Amino acid sequence: MKITLICIGKTDDQHIVKGIEIYTKRLKHYVNFQIVAIPDIKNSKNLSESQQKEKEAQLLLKNCSNQDFIILLDERGKEYSSMEFSAFLEKQMISSVTHLVFMIGGPYGFDDTVYQRANAKISLSRMTFSHQMVRLFFVEQIYRAYTIMRGEPYHHE
Repeated sequence: MKITLICIGKTDDQHIVKGIEIYTKRLKHYVNFQIVAIPDIKNSKNLSESQQKEKEAQLLLKNCSNQDFIILLDERGKEYSSMEFSAFLEKQMISSVTHLVFMIGGPYGFDDTVYQRANAKISLSRMTFSHQMVRLFFVEQIYRAYTIMRGEPYHHE
């Protein structure tokens, strides 16, 4: 299975970049994982919220195929414990999903076209985090999920 995280914009904070790099490197032992950062929309100040979401949707969906299993990171999505998230990933592996695509939307969330295409929505928390922080938290949770699947001592419960 391959896992891709697609997000809008780049990560500027070097502490966060370093953290993401650490977990991305660790993940190479478990799964083919990549992050695709779509550049911020140019002249977004001149666009309405819906216009910005529509342009972001085109770019997000352009990076997916019809066979991809798309999961949105969305505040209204299902919340999982780390153990439950690990079981969710394992279920996807067993059900022959070949490419899981997780998406982090822009500042206004996702356009309806993205919601319609998505197979699932998950929430990391009911709290709001910066888009940059979400990337780090999410990559760490993917790593944690794989260590749980393997019974390795990283996760304590």
